[in-house]
Amino acid sequence: MISVLTIFSSCQKAEEDVQPGDTTKTPILYTMPEESAVHEGTWLQWPHEYQYGITYRNRLDDTWVKMTQALVSGEKVHIIAYDEAEKERIIGLLSKAGVSISKVDFKIYPTDDVWVRDNGPIYVKDKNGKLVIEDWGFNGWGKKADAQNCNQIPSKIALDQNLPKVDLNQVMVNEGGAVEIDGNGTLMATKSAILNKNRNPGMSQAEAEAIFTKYLGVTNFIWLDGKAGLEITDMHIDGFARFANARTIVTMNEDDLLDWQVPEQDIQKLYAAKDKNGIPYQMVKLPLTQRNVVTAYGKKLDYKGSYVNYYIGNDQVLVPNYNDPNDAVANKIIQGLYPNRTVVGIDVRNLYANGGMIHCVTQQQPQ
Repeated sequence: MISVLTIFSSCQKAEEDVQPGDTTKTPILYTMPEESAVHEGTWLQWPHEYQYGITYRNRLDDTWVKMTQALVSGEKVHIIAYDEAEKERIIGLLSKAGVSISKVDFKIYPTDDVWVRDNGPIYVKDKNGKLVIEDWGFNGWGKKADAQNCNQIPSKIALDQNLPKVDLNQVMVNEGGAVEIDGNGTLMATKSAILNKNRNPGMSQAEAEAIFTKYLGVTNFIWLDGKAGLEITDMHIDGFARFANARTIVTMNEDDLLDWQVPEQDIQKLYAAKDKNGIPYQMVKLPLTQRNVVTAYGKKLDYKGSYVNYYIGNDQVLVPNYNDPNDAVANKIIQGLYPNRTVVGIDVRNLYANGGMIHCVTQQQPQ
């Protein structure tokens, strides 16, 4: 596992005397494009049998086939396969489904699991608009799961793509699903998933903000408390609140947020959120599923499904679906947000049994 330093020497000077909400003394070195900006491609880490067994893999394959099938019409799909045998198996699955692999790029890297949003590369632009890979620390959501292989993925991709890499492993542990950016200078996150002793012990809010300003180009922060220990991610923001664009937050109504166990004070903060110019965001509220989710293999889960965890591709928006009446309701609302893209419902029931949805297993590479 990686170790997290309490004092961040590379950022120390910029962070001196910085108070929460005041990042005027911090230089912006890199800016992260918003998810709906044009992609070169999307990264997927394909499920395999080497961590949780062949049944785990087989139950998830179809979701990855459907995501690839939807995305290849509009962008490249970069698939990380565990080994050469897995690559050949995946090619067979895609061929059987009629998916052209002309726009599929394979990389052979061992992985611990499928959650590329959290462990994968964060692509940013430098001051000259050149693409750079940021390699943030990943420690298995606070040392709850194996992370050694997955933590190496950004570094391997940077080497393969011959892109500059910024190594932040000793600066901050930060999963991609823990932060949302609006592409216009604002970051939204829960403290429980970042300012947590299992990720960044001793780090202050001011230190975190200075790091995010420097490396993601954000100066305005919407901090929710979240709820540590609720599930493996310690309440990632992308399960219940996302930026649809620079002016809009997609979330849920109050009752559904409470059902999701979002603290009441967080709900009020979320609904009152303002952008960097002090203008309130428009709120679009998606339902939860009507029923508790039942997997495709018949396992009854004791919780409902969120539609907020969708992914914006170049031509498509991949929306988690659950064989539930509210699938159509959520798909229609999301389609209204992206009139120039096509909403594609992806069955995530089996994946959801393992705690994640579409956004959790995708990672964009900007153009």
